Amino acid sequence: MKLRELGEDRLIARLVKGLATHRDIVVGPGDDCAVLRLPQRTEYLLFKTDCVVERVHFSPNENPVAVGWKAMMRTLSDFAAMSGCPRYALVTLVTPADRRASWISQLYRGLRRAADRFKVAIVGGETSSTSGPLLVSVAALGTVEKARCVLRSGGKLADILFVTGRLGGSRKARHLKFVPRIEEARWLTENFPIHAMMDLSDGLGADLPRLAKASGLGFEIEESALPRNRGCSVAAAINDGEDYELLFAASPNGARLLEQKWRRKFPRLLLTRIGRLNRKSQIANRKAFHGYVHFQ
Repeated sequence: MKLRELGEDRLIARLVKGLATHRDIVVGPGDDCAVLRLPQRTEYLLFKTDCVVERVHFSPNENPVAVGWKAMMRTLSDFAAMSGCPRYALVTLVTPADRRASWISQLYRGLRRAADRFKVAIVGGETSSTSGPLLVSVAALGTVEKARCVLRSGGKLADILFVTGRLGGSRKARHLKFVPRIEEARWLTENFPIHAMMDLSDGLGADLPRLAKASGLGFEIEESALPRNRGCSVAAAINDGEDYELLFAASPNGARLLEQKWRRKFPRLLLTRIGRLNRKSQIANRKAFHGYVHFQ
């Protein structure tokens, strides 16, 4: 059965059936807006939206469950970047009318699996038709304690730059399977003063300059120290994008202790010093340091 045969109302009824509820949800799917009880005032409210577009973020022949997983996790990765806890999500689906309903059902299975991984409640959304490629947009709401909220702009001169995991080669299926570093970010801010942080979605070559600029500083990196996935060049580690690892800046005074405690807490996840923040960026070849650039 195709979507034009199923119809919007029956499609929505199928998609929201069995969605998890939560004590803070006053009104979930079915009204114009989701109504949520406000969190404690000692926290900031975090709200983020992101999307995946067919032929841009995934190929037409990809497993729809994996596409749904990625669509949700891309948004949740931004919560990791600020040490936040995602809580609720809205899903907007824009799809051609000839897309099979079974494909869409599998897509939502992936969305739900990803949401359940971090106890996120899907509380509504929107559907629309298009003559162009399929698009899934996820908007998420969450919280973070005021004392633990990390921005891009907090970097300090001589801060050490760290990255989690390995970089490069994301298009070899890893971009469909990643798990946001929410647990790791929460641990970091619980145990150490993290000055600035973001997730690497557009690649180190695009995201590191953004962090440094937001902090009013430059940067230098040691390219030979970059942790790379197998078969990846230094250029790939810098520019491929969609790594979804954490990039963060911390004081050099506590860097060694941070590394020691990290290895004990996360023995299977690499943490690497890649450089530091300075007064003026030092890049040997600026044209080769670019990351993924949209609209080109």
